[in-house]
Amino acid sequence: NAEYMGLHLPKCVNMAGVVIPRNFRLLEELEKGEKGFGDASCSYGLEDPEDLMMTNWICTILGPPGTVHEGRIYSLRIQCGEHYPEVAPKVRFISRINATCINSATGEVSPSNFPLLAHWNRNYTIENILVELRKDMASSHNKRAAQPPDGATF
Repeated sequence: NAEYMGLHLPKCVNMAGVVIPRNFRLLEELEKGEKGFGDASCSYGLEDPEDLMMTNWICTILGPPGTVHEGRIYSLRIQCGEHYPEVAPKVRFISRINATCINSATGEVSPSNFPLLAHWNRNYTIENILVELRKDMASSHNKRAAQPPDGATF
């Protein structure tokens, strides 16, 4: 484990087998999110710019076209724990949404109902989570599901 400015930095391994400290990986994700690289239907960044451990992220997903979600913007929080990316982050919707992978009382994405989290791989990213959630919204069992009023929150 690396030490930087007195902070314990868990490590992760990239595809070349090189060990990369957790925060370097999250810095890469932050840069990609802030510059708008990647999927334009999703956005993400730090909830608090002063969060040196880059734990709490605020994210948005644009509802997919041709579904009951079209025209809606969903907000969610992602919490990258100390062992991210080795361990999947916690994902919770702020915007109310009805979908099979989301706990209807708390807004939490249930790993048992969301394969990306259930079969987490250290190479997955915050963007991967958002893109897969959007695909799930467009799936046959969610694309026509009755939704709470636009703007409702958990």
